[in-house]
This record gives sequence, structure tokens and C-alpha cells, in this order.
Amino acid sequence: MTTRSVLVATWRDGVFVLAGERREQELAGRSVSALVPDAQGGTLAIVDGHSLRRRAPDGSWSTITTSELELACCVAVGDVVYLGTEDARVLRVRADGAIEQLRGFDLTAGRESWYAGSAVIDGKRVGPPLGIRSLTATRDGGAILANVHVGGIPRSTDGGATWQPTIHVDSDVHEVRAHPVRAGIVAAAAAIGLCTSLDGGATWKVEQEGLHAAYCSAVAFAGDDVLVAAASDHFAAQGAIYRRPVDEHRPLARIAGGLPAWLDGIADTGCIAARDSVIAITDRQGNVYLSTDTGRTWLRHADGLPAPSCVFVA
Repeated sequence: MTTRSVLVATWRDGVFVLAGERREQELAGRSVSALVPDAQGGTLAIVDGHSLRRRAPDGSWSTITTSELELACCVAVGDVVYLGTEDARVLRVRADGAIEQLRGFDLTAGRESWYAGSAVIDGKRVGPPLGIRSLTATRDGGAILANVHVGGIPRSTDGGATWQPTIHVDSDVHEVRAHPVRAGIVAAAAAIGLCTSLDGGATWKVEQEGLHAAYCSAVAFAGDDVLVAAASDHFAAQGAIYRRPVDEHRPLARIAGGLPAWLDGIADTGCIAARDSVIAITDRQGNVYLSTDTGRTWLRHADGLPAPSCVFVA
């Protein structure tokens, strides 16, 4: 069986590659985010906010394209890469590396009601600008979904030419993720709970039963289970991870088996990842928890990593 590596991207100090007892650093001193798979077995990433790069399976990095716009996230649909920006635009990368803006996204119905997510902390307003936190596509590529913060989950079924709103803007979605194998199943982590869809993101059901708090910040699929991170709010000192089978609408259950009941801060967008039987989770304080048996047992694989932005199982 192939041993999987865990990549942990950070907001200011590159990528940490964890493979067994080995720990290596790549792109030191760079801001790296949005680790996602490409169609050739490599990994795509946003570097320093303006560069789309690819990490090959051998660990070498190459630049695919750069943009003057500030990039926030990406998804590969076959050989086509879609980019989401910090000012809530969607871009498409052509085969020659040229970038085109998908103007149809700007015409999404209800766009005028989107707003930046923020909060007042110690008398100061903080938080990200209006932007796209995550992008995903169903397994068959039939639907592309963009998680706007705060603007719901616009959905396209024609390769990004046109977009339709789905979930309510005030659901305050933090991540949307399509099932890697089953085309119709999509999940989203939102301030109102776990949101699930069986029709490729066209309609949504909201779930809160079993959660200690409704604010959900990250979501992923591990085999036949959906995993979701929950906390009291975005700045909570503690968070927890829950799961339930995709096909059983029963209450969400907190994960045990060695995973702490409480994480050290929330697991934010992109901070839960799974591939085959391997699941990796990182919290706000840079602890990385790993399971190699689809979440039955866990160990702390690393700690103290600087400001993680996301995690990926390669």
C-alpha cells in the first residue's frame, strides 16, 4: 500500500511535508493556501496570493500562471482550473496558462446582497473581505460550486458560463466540498450548521443535531462518512470534529479514538482532508492529527506549525 504524505500549507512559511517520521519544509517564507488535487496526480496551490503553482508527485514546484487579482482558492475540473478571488470573482485558466474572467459569475442573481464577513473584536472590525473561500466540482464535473463569504453557494452547470444562487446568503458558508466519488453528494460547513445536498448542490438540508454548537467551519468526506468542524464562533478557543455516514441521516457524533475532544482553536476552511483511509486535521494552533484507518484511531502527527491555512493528503 502506498504511504501517503500530509501537506500542511501555512499563511506565512510555506508548506510542511509530513511523511512518517520525516518532516520537510518547502517554499519557506511564502504564503501558501488552497491545496487541491489536479488531474495528473499532483497538487495545486495558491502562492503569495497571486500565483497558481503545481507541486508534482516528486515534490518539485512549477508556476502555471499568475494574476494581478488576489487569488483565494482553486479547483481542477479535468484539465481546466477555476480560480476564486478575494473580491468574489471566478477565473478560468486556459490550456496556455492565460486567465479569463467568467463574467457570468458577476451576473449571479442576488449578488447585490452579498457582503463581507466580519466581526467586532476589542472595538475593531476584523475579518476577511467579500470573497470566495472555496470552490468544488462534482465528480462528473456536471456542477461547479463557489462558496462566497458571505453570499451563499452559486452553482454552474455549464462550465462557469452562467451561475444560479442556491443556499441563502445569510447561511454564512465557510466551505463547500463535493464527494470525491459520488457525483450527487455535496456538503457545506456554515454558521447555521452542516448543510448537505443529494442533487449536486441544487438544494440543501441543514443539520445541527448532535453538534455542541452550530457554527461549522470546515467539511470533508472520508469514504462513506462526512466530517465537519464545529465551534461556538470563528474565534473560539476550542473546536470539535463530528462525523456521520453519508447515507444515514442520524445525529452527528463527535470523533473519538484518540482525537482530542477539543481542538486548540477551530479547524478552518480547508483544514480537514482525506484520501483513501488517511484523514488529516489541523487546528488554528498548528496541531496536526492523523488517522490511517478512516478515523477509527488517531495520533498527533505534528504540533506548533505556524498559522496553518489548509491541509492535504498527497
